Amino acid sequence: MHATRRLYDLVMDVEVRQLRCLVAIVDEGTFTDAAIALGVSQAAVSRTLAALEKRLGVRLLRRTSRETSPTAIGLRVVAHARRVLTEVENLVREATSDHAELRIGHAWSALGRLTLAFQDRWREAHPETLLHLLRLNTPSAGLAEGTAELAVLRRPLEDRRFESAVVGQEPRWCALAASDPLARRRSVHLADLSSRVLLVDQRTGTTTADLWPANARPATQESRDIEDWLTIIGTGRCVGVTAQSVVDHYPRPGIVYRPVRDAEPVDVRLAWWRDDPHPATRTVLELLTDLYRT
Repeated sequence: MHATRRLYDLVMDVEVRQLRCLVAIVDEGTFTDAAIALGVSQAAVSRTLAALEKRLGVRLLRRTSRETSPTAIGLRVVAHARRVLTEVENLVREATSDHAELRIGHAWSALGRLTLAFQDRWREAHPETLLHLLRLNTPSAGLAEGTAELAVLRRPLEDRRFESAVVGQEPRWCALAASDPLARRRSVHLADLSSRVLLVDQRTGTTTADLWPANARPATQESRDIEDWLTIIGTGRCVGVTAQSVVDHYPRPGIVYRPVRDAEPVDVRLAWWRDDPHPATRTVLELLTDLYRT
């Protein structure tokens, strides 16, 4: 009971401005630059940090004549502080915006050829709500990070905090260097790629070697994001298999796309927080389903 009460007292005494000060010092690199970024004096920065360290009972920063760097516990506290500050910003935005903005995250290619149609129809039907499509290369396309209220995903989201629904499907295409012998074909089959190196993004990509039979799977190589993926494929070292939306969204000199005739299509999903869906979720779901249907 006493331990719980002490933890409660600690939490209540830690202030947002103290966390913001700590993060500013780490981001800016010095107390002087942090003071400039925060619009306060250097002495105020020093006092604020000292108060936070005293309240937590730990040293958060290591300060020398040359640099300021987080201690081991400081690194962990900074990570938590960033999340807290993001949540506070979201809280203020939510309370003051009256849902005047809607942020929809996506990892690679938004809605492909349907992107402009979606934006136009949204603007016509809901001019009071500003729509933002954000490319966020995380498994939840910004949902878990608090940077998006909804997400367009092309792989199942295992996190039980979120719910999703399929709004449409996209055929799979193979991305090849223009110099690749397969580029001369009008289409390819999965078997044509079994002996190649498949470039994959394990966190957000739509395709893995599991698409092939167990005895005919290609070797794989990791990529970090769509730009990395396209650049490596352009060298001819690897091939990629992706959804139609990438073909629509990323025409690139030196790269050609060919349909994969025998590959299962990619499910396109809209995802949202299970226990806190954005008020526009149903509207977006219906609009996307209609666009993919037509």
